[in-house]
Amino acid sequence: MPPALTRQSAIALSAVCLSCLMFGLEISSIPAILPTLERELHADFKQLQWIMNAYTIAVTTVLMATGTLADRYGRKRIFMISVLAFGLTSLICGVTENVLTLIVARFLQGLSGGAMLICQVAVLSHQFQGGRERALAFAWWGVIFGIGLGFGPIIGGAIVAVLDWTWVFLVHVAFAVLAFVLALGGIQESRDPMAGSLDVAGILTLSLSVFCLALYITQGPDLGFTSTTGLAILGVSVASLIAFLVAEKLNPRPMFDFSVFRIPAFSGALIGSAAMNISFWPFMIYLPIWFQAGLGYDSVSAGLALLAYTLPPLVMPPIGERLSLRYRPGLVIPAGLFTIGLGFMLMKAGSAVAQPDWLTMLPGCLIAGLGLGLTNTPVTNTTTGSVSSDRAGMASGIDISARMISLAVNIAVMGFILASGAATYLEGVLLEQVDASELWLLAERIASGNAASAPGLSATAIHGALTQGFGWVMLYGGVGVWALARLSFLLFNARGLRPALD
Repeated sequence: MPPALTRQSAIALSAVCLSCLMFGLEISSIPAILPTLERELHADFKQLQWIMNAYTIAVTTVLMATGTLADRYGRKRIFMISVLAFGLTSLICGVTENVLTLIVARFLQGLSGGAMLICQVAVLSHQFQGGRERALAFAWWGVIFGIGLGFGPIIGGAIVAVLDWTWVFLVHVAFAVLAFVLALGGIQESRDPMAGSLDVAGILTLSLSVFCLALYITQGPDLGFTSTTGLAILGVSVASLIAFLVAEKLNPRPMFDFSVFRIPAFSGALIGSAAMNISFWPFMIYLPIWFQAGLGYDSVSAGLALLAYTLPPLVMPPIGERLSLRYRPGLVIPAGLFTIGLGFMLMKAGSAVAQPDWLTMLPGCLIAGLGLGLTNTPVTNTTTGSVSSDRAGMASGIDISARMISLAVNIAVMGFILASGAATYLEGVLLEQVDASELWLLAERIASGNAASAPGLSATAIHGALTQGFGWVMLYGGVGVWALARLSFLLFNARGLRPALD
């Protein structure tokens, strides 16, 4: 049995878990209200993508800066500041009435949320250093994160049905105040005595590279992927990435310490972080559209259907941690990733039947969620546990950066694949009755769930376009996560790399 936590440790764990509940709810409840935001704020498909992507790109922007600041000035101090900032920016999101203002506010919320998230892992890594106590803390962290992610869709749908979409954001104001009070009395302050200065060059170049890549994928169909403007945006992304690598190489204490990639457990787990975010997490943004526009459910029913996808991660983290302790992460993480891929293939099969409904989607949703639950917490614990404790901020920063970068890019990639599949189907139905630009616009409207703005198309054509588009997305998620599961397994067992640090 795991040892009992002290009163102070229990309060600290409560503060961290409440903040991760906020972060989880803010990810999973927003997709469920995107159709409402489309109607209420008159948002188009690209703006809906940016409501999500502004948040994830901002999280990526602030991650490594926060890791360095927390290591240098105190993880408790930075955590408490970020919690208050998250409450304030949630208030801004809730009171705005303009979609462009909401996108900007979501970016600000992502900055505070990313800072809050990086500190969660660093605080847990320092305050819970015993093997079983550490496993217990991270298991609870994973469970509460799972509650936020699992119940977010139904909470978001219920809030819209009973109150108003603004309360999806405003509820975090009260949560933030409570988390701040708990952190004040429970969390121990900790620092890295060797922490260096802020890596401004690395932060700016990495953030610019990710932003331009997401912009290129999202705006490419309108700008033209091979147009001068499109290629210029892509060129800036590539040049920024090269500049980032050079900056990290020259910096005596970079925010990305590339020497940790020689640790097999760290590298294998990091691929697991990326794999979850080319498949499970970005698809959660689009799955509510399938349930509402493809299957005809209202927001509450769609939220209930989504529970099959989001609840398994709630119950699986303790099992994943137990399996990691009994066997090893090098087996558990790739196996969990393979399970996610299997779920995606089953979802694809369930969406392609003659009359799809939540029952045909149920097996795939459950299995994908089970795979995510097996993988998520072991990945986090392995990345932070494979380096020395005084570099926990840096390690957790790289881990979450891998998650957020792959999430931001794949929100855009999945949106493009979804619209491309719908456009290809419509092209066969309409037989060149519309030009390419109008065809793409119709496909984007259908992909966003706004079938009412696609006049002249039959319900059968709209459903067929949605089915093909979502089928392509599920295939991409399944094949992609399987490929990275294989790579993760190979890295965990790579020869010539040095073992994890004690």
